[in-house]
Amino acid sequence: MTVLIVDDSYAEGNETFTVSLSAPVGATLNNSTATVTIKDNGDTNGPNPIDQAEFFVRQHYLDFLNREPDAGGLAFWSNQITECQQPGATCDAAVRRINVSAAFFLSIEFQETGYLVERLYKSAYGDATGTSNFGPAHQLAVPIVRLNEFLPDTQEIGRGLIVGQTGWEQVLENNKVAFIASFVQRVRFTTAFPTTLTPAQFVDMLFANAGVTPSASERTSIINEFGGAGTSADAAARARALRRVAENSTLNQQEKNKAFVLMQYFGYLRRNPNDPQDTDYSGYDFWLTKLNQFNGNFVNADMVQAFIDSGEYRGRFGP
Repeated sequence: MTVLIVDDSYAEGNETFTVSLSAPVGATLNNSTATVTIKDNGDTNGPNPIDQAEFFVRQHYLDFLNREPDAGGLAFWSNQITECQQPGATCDAAVRRINVSAAFFLSIEFQETGYLVERLYKSAYGDATGTSNFGPAHQLAVPIVRLNEFLPDTQEIGRGLIVGQTGWEQVLENNKVAFIASFVQRVRFTTAFPTTLTPAQFVDMLFANAGVTPSASERTSIINEFGGAGTSADAAARARALRRVAENSTLNQQEKNKAFVLMQYFGYLRRNPNDPQDTDYSGYDFWLTKLNQFNGNFVNADMVQAFIDSGEYRGRFGP
């Protein structure tokens, strides 16, 4: 997992964290722990850098694409904002910031990495249950993937990927194949889907978790990934079947608003929706309800603007 460093404007002294390695496979560890120090480079608090277009855009690469920006992308998206700050500009810089921000969620790169990870967890494990006090106290279905799972898994699918560069399609395909092959061999997955299941049982469980009713031909086609075997023990066929369910167009559409709201918490706030400063899913429930009311129009729902203007988000970078 890559640790991305942000140069905030707080004067807070040096910060340290410890990296520990354990349970090596096919190797031995001579030094299993290391302490990393991030040195402070300022003596006094400065202005919040998130108000600077280039810093704002770079942070979106880090938070949504898990990588440093390529020069062309950084320049393009920064210019989308700064051109509206010029004398005589007819566009609104605040609206551009919202659109630039949302563009990272809507980008091919995020849709094929982070959003795919969310749908893989949904297809594999269904929903979790949360509580909400938005309106009468109630329970609601919420995405099951957690931030500490989402970040490393998204980095795996996105490793070395820069959409638009020569060969990016093959990089993405290779990453998807490798990641999903590993995903279906995790203990959590093999516990949820014993290898003794028939192919039909395996596929039906995936679609049930996804909340999708496939056509008869699609269901048969995915079952046929197992080549007529009596059980679903073939790991490669399991991976292909899981991927096909996770990439189902109906699931993609059904899950999009839920994932969009979830990524407001993962990307901007770097926490789960029910982590402090929240205690439950009331905030998530509020924003999902509002986004659904506006048919996914994040501008009219004021959702992206509310998160990027929030004190919690701005407080990540400066006073």
